[in-house]
Order: sequence, then C-alpha cells, then structure tokens
Amino acid sequence: MESKINDRQGGIDHRSVVERLPAVAYVAERGPMGRWLYASPKLKELLGIDPAEVVEDPRAWGNHAHHADKGQALWRANYPIFGATDPPPVEYRMKNADGQTVWVLDQAVLEAGEDGELRWHGCLYDVTERKLAERDLQRAAGRQSAVSELAERALSGADADSLMQCAVDLAARLEGVDHSFIWEQPEEGAPLMLRAGLRLEGGNADWRVLQAPAGTHASAAVEYGSHAVVQDWEQEDRFTMPPALEGLGVRSSLAVAIRGPEGITGVLDAHSASPGRFSAEDAHFLDTVASIIAGASVRREADESLRRQILHDPLTNLPNRLLFVEEIEQALASGFASGSAIAVFFLDLDRFKLVNDSAGHDAGDELLRAIAPRMRQQLRPGDTVARFGGDEFGVLVRSIESEQEAITVAERIAEAFEAPFVVREVEHFISVSIGIAAAPAGSAQAGDAEALIRDADAAMYRAKDRGRGRCELFDHAMRVSAVKRISVERELRRGIEAEEFTVHYQPLVALPAGEITGVEALVRWRHPERGLLQPGEFIAIAEESGLIERIGRWVQEQACRQALAWQELRPDARPLDVSVNLSARQVAHPDLPKVVSEVLEQTGLDPVHLRLEITESVLIEESGWAEETLDALHELGVKLALDDFGTGYSSLAYLNRFPFDSLKIDRSFVEGLGLEPESDAIVEAIIGMARALSLDVVAEGVENGSQLSELERLGCDYGQGYLFARPLPPEEITPLLLAPAGGSPPVASTAPSANGAPGQVPAPPHVPPPAGQIRRLGPAA
Repeated sequence: MESKINDRQGGIDHRSVVERLPAVAYVAERGPMGRWLYASPKLKELLGIDPAEVVEDPRAWGNHAHHADKGQALWRANYPIFGATDPPPVEYRMKNADGQTVWVLDQAVLEAGEDGELRWHGCLYDVTERKLAERDLQRAAGRQSAVSELAERALSGADADSLMQCAVDLAARLEGVDHSFIWEQPEEGAPLMLRAGLRLEGGNADWRVLQAPAGTHASAAVEYGSHAVVQDWEQEDRFTMPPALEGLGVRSSLAVAIRGPEGITGVLDAHSASPGRFSAEDAHFLDTVASIIAGASVRREADESLRRQILHDPLTNLPNRLLFVEEIEQALASGFASGSAIAVFFLDLDRFKLVNDSAGHDAGDELLRAIAPRMRQQLRPGDTVARFGGDEFGVLVRSIESEQEAITVAERIAEAFEAPFVVREVEHFISVSIGIAAAPAGSAQAGDAEALIRDADAAMYRAKDRGRGRCELFDHAMRVSAVKRISVERELRRGIEAEEFTVHYQPLVALPAGEITGVEALVRWRHPERGLLQPGEFIAIAEESGLIERIGRWVQEQACRQALAWQELRPDARPLDVSVNLSARQVAHPDLPKVVSEVLEQTGLDPVHLRLEITESVLIEESGWAEETLDALHELGVKLALDDFGTGYSSLAYLNRFPFDSLKIDRSFVEGLGLEPESDAIVEAIIGMARALSLDVVAEGVENGSQLSELERLGCDYGQGYLFARPLPPEEITPLLLAPAGGSPPVASTAPSANGAPGQVPAPPHVPPPAGQIRRLGPAA
C-alpha cells in the first residue's frame, strides 16, 4: 500500500523535503471514490484537517468542499483522460474546521506506481489572499462601471424617476445585496418618503406610501449627514427597522445621505439577508452614487430654471413667444388626434405708450402685470396667455366648436378692458385690438403655429386700421393679402441685392421768392415686371420685414451724395438742403443716431443741410424711444421736421417735447385753402404757433395758385407740391436748380395740375404773376 512517501532514496530524506513545502502534498487514487493515500502535515495548517482523516475516509475531502465548488473539488472523478496525464490546474473553495472559506489551487499529475496503476500526485496551494484581491479588483471595476453608467445617464438628462431607479438597480448589483431603496425628504424635518425601490416583493405594505420615520437608520443618515450601518438587525439596539423592510428577511443595512447644495434631500439605502455584509468600501461606493444623484438634481433644477427664464417673460411671468409656439404645436397635435379646433389671438394694447409717456415706465410695467390676470379670468383653465414683448400678448384657446366661439371669447376679453386699471391710485383706460386666427379640427401641419400667429397678427392690424378697440377674424381676403405680402417681401430682398431702387426728388420752394432751397428724397422701386413702384406699394412691408433699415440707410447715403453734387454745381448759390423721411422702425432702433453719423462721415455732407422728417403717428407709437433718439440726432447737428402736422391729437405736446426745427402742414388742410374758412383758420393758427416757437413752416400738397396765394398771405415759409414739381429723378431736377436767377425754368409744361387746371409757364420769381395764373417752378408731369 502506497500510503507513505519513501523515506530515503539515494541518501535523500524525501519526507523531510515534502513536509517543508509551502503547500499540501498528496497522493490519491483515481475515480469518484478514490482514496487519499497520503497527505502532508501542511493540510492541518491549511484547513485545520488532520491528514489521517482524509486518508481513512474517502468522503472527507468532499465533505469539506464549498457547496458551490464540490464539482471542481472532485473533478478528477469525471476527468476524460484519453491518455492525458498532465491536466490543467484547478481552483476551488474549501471550508476549514472553523467554517471559513479557503481558496486552493490544485495542481496534480497522473503517475504509475510499482503496480502499474495511475494515481494522482499533486500539491494544494493556499491562494485565498490572491482570490480576495482579485475579487476586490472585480468589485472595484464593477462599481466603477456602475458609477460611469449612472453618470452617463445623469449627463444625458434622464428624468428624475428613471435616474433614481437606475441608482437602486446599481446598488442591488453589489454582491450579497437583496434590496435597495431611495428615500426622499420633501422638506427639512419631514419624514422620509419612499421614492424608488428594487426587489420589494414580500413587503407588508404599499411601497409607494411607505415612510422611514424618525429613529430608523435612514433618518439617522440624514441626521449624521453621512451614512448609517446596521451589521445585524437581530442585535441592533440603536435604530428601528423601517416598515418597508419588515417581512423581507433583512439582516444588515447601509443608508447613505444624498447631499444637495442646500442640505440633505434623501437617502440611498441597501440591504442584505446576510449579517455583516457592508464594508467601508460599500459606503464609499453608495456615497458616490448618491453624489451623482444629487449633482443631477442640481443640474436638472438649474436647467429647469434656465428653461423657465428662456421661455417666460420676466415682467409678467407669462409664457413668452417661444413657449407659446410650443403650446400651439401641442394643441394642434392634440386637436388633430381628437378632432377639435383651436384659436390663436394676437392682442395689442391701444395707445399704451401714452401711459409710459404720462406716468412713466414703472407705471406702465405695473399696468402690464395687471392686464394678464384680467385676461385669464375670461378664459378656461386649459387656455394660455403669453406676452410677446412691449404691449403685445397672445392667447391660445383650445377645443373650440366654431370660429364664432373664438370671436365670442375675444369679445369677452375686449369687454374686460372697459373697466379702468388703477395704477398708483390713478385710473387708466386702455382698449385692446384683437386679431383672431382659427385652425379647424384635424388641420395640424408642420409650421402651423407660426402661421397662426402671423395670421392673427395680420387680423390685429386690420382691427387697428378699422378704429382700434375691436376684434377681427383672419379670413380668405386677408390670407390673399398675406400671401401677397410674403411675395413682395421676397421680391424686396431680391430687389435690394439687385440694386433696383432709385431716389426721386421733389423741390422745396421758399415763399414768396420762389427759390428752390431744398429737396425731399423719395425712394422708388424699379420693379423688373411691374415698373416704377411708389413707396406706398412696398414701404409698409419693408417695415414689417425689417428691410426698411437697409433701404433707409441706402436712401440717406444717396440723398447726401446727391445734395453734395448739386452744391458743387452751384458754388455761388445757397447750399441745398435735403430731406429724408424716417419710418417708425428706424426711429425705434437705438442705433439710428450712429447710422446717421456714419452716413454723414462717409458722404461728407454738413449735418446742417440734412433734414430728417418724422410723422406724428411715429411719435405716438414710438415716443418711448423717440425722445432719446431725436435728442441724439439734434446733437449731431441735423435738422428735424415734424411731418403731417395736425393729423395727431397731441401735436402741441410734441412741439414742446422734441427738438424740432420745422413742421410740415398736412395736405388735408392745404386742400381747402381759399375755399373753406375752417382750413384758412387752421393753417393761420399753425403758422402763428410756429412763429411763436421759432419753427419754419412747410406746406405740403400745394397744387394750385389759389392755395399758393393764401399761403403767401398767411406768411408760410416754404411750399412743396405738384404746383412746383412732381418728384423727379435727379437728372430732371438739375435743370431746375441751374435755371438763371429771375429767368424761366428751362422746361415749360402745359400738363394739367392735380386739380385739372391747365399748366402754364411761371413768371420769373421776382415778378408778381398775373391774377389767377398758376406759378410753378417746373413741370407738373
């Protein structure tokens, strides 16, 4: 029986050598019931097992094998030899005499004995430390991967619920963890509420309403601001078990606080059915997971705050245009699915700028804040009020039955404005113009939101044109007009690039001398298909599209250069002035003074010879910007003229408030001179007032001798109109400017004037014309 290692061979003490090896040497038979023939004393040190035990009992080795690794420990029984005698080594776990796990490396070969039988000759090495180190590395790698996964989800903007569920999933991946929760603290001092959980089956209550009250390990983690560990609930005397854990067979728990920038917001909690499961490394891992959750929450709150700032009006806290468009798109999609219609209102407060002018911008802001609640009271809870900016608002009305219902809602809003708004103990009466655009059921298409707002805006402008304080529905005729506007805007852009614009000039004549002292620059569009277009056919669209600023600057540059060219042609004459009109959009732009300054610098025209004309309607609409802008222009040295004087209701206030040098009497008053006593009285009063304010007076629309005679009698300074000349291209104005003093114009005309009277060649300016003769400086054609 080969139960022993030969003591000596060739004088060598083999037993002594074997017993000094840092491993267990053994000899064993093959087969599932093969006996151990020899085991070195190192077995006692390795596993606490007496070598004689495994030699005497063939089942002893298997009895000490770890239940999960018995197959590995007894693998030789089924090893398919097929002539092989040097199989690969194998690692497996054993239980020592104290029940502790020991990892061994089993390395053996098959060798024949003296009887020719093959037997196992091998060594068992203790590799527990290496295996534990490998396990720790694997755990660390797994935790790192889990943290990376959670961080990636957080950075990708995952919602709070999915992020928290991911966190409890990751916590449950820890070896030996059976359950994981996230408790959330709604506010400081409040009980922790269960927000997310994994493997809650078997609990004795609805997990969605479970709490971790004071005295639990989770609430202790909040109090510590760190973590709380329970190594064995059966021996725990510090904390009570949360109700969610009852009936789950939990023995150990680890709770880690989720710390936000303003304090504890919750707890990440992991549980195991084994006692003593959690280590310092586990606490560090869960703390990292909790930090990612807290950081994501902070970023999400910052994103939500930023989104709110981006999508809401800071003054009224109403949705702004961006959010309004989103809500319209959602309503269209919902209406398409449900078969319901929606309506969009565009609202503009009538003469709101007068409140700013009279009471100040702070009062205007208070009024705007008061308007939103009053509009909301006329709407249903699901409808939306938005502020676009300035005094413009939008309303979205969902689920309407018909266009008439939309009109009824709009009229109800308009009626709500009939009661005064009290701001700082002062009553302000404000009306509102409302444009309505309806989208029929099932008509949702991409881009319809902006189209609806545009249509409602167009209807609002028609409401203003028809008298303000009213509602208008966008209809087919307006749609045709809108399509035309879009087409004209497109052609305008092309026309600007193709340099299709030109400037015509109309003389400004000093009365009664008849001398041309200036010209007014008037833009024309040489359309390739429609011919020469007047400003009325494109200026309004240029203003709406923002193209007016490019066109306006170009006109200023052309007019200044042309004025200089004419001045050079008449070196001995008084330098010619040139007038250029400013639109509402130009006056409202804060860069207008800078643009004018650049034009003057580039062209070299003396500012005193540039006259900028502003209509009263522009001042009414843009008075908030106008005062600062006109003061800056006045500082440049340019002259300012108030155009169409008398058509507004607060002309006197503008004359006192703005730095005007002259005013132009509107043609509607000039038409009745010599025919209507009222017109004579109005013009006389305007001229008298201008004299008192040291302002020059220009009469527009002078078309016949009767009007001219009355203007001269009343002492008007200048005249402009078809009686003298129509707007003409520069090459036709030049001969008029070069006509010899006291001589007739170079070109006579018999074309009828605007009132149908035949034209005549005017007499020299210093010779009084015969009675009834129409005096003109140039052709009326």
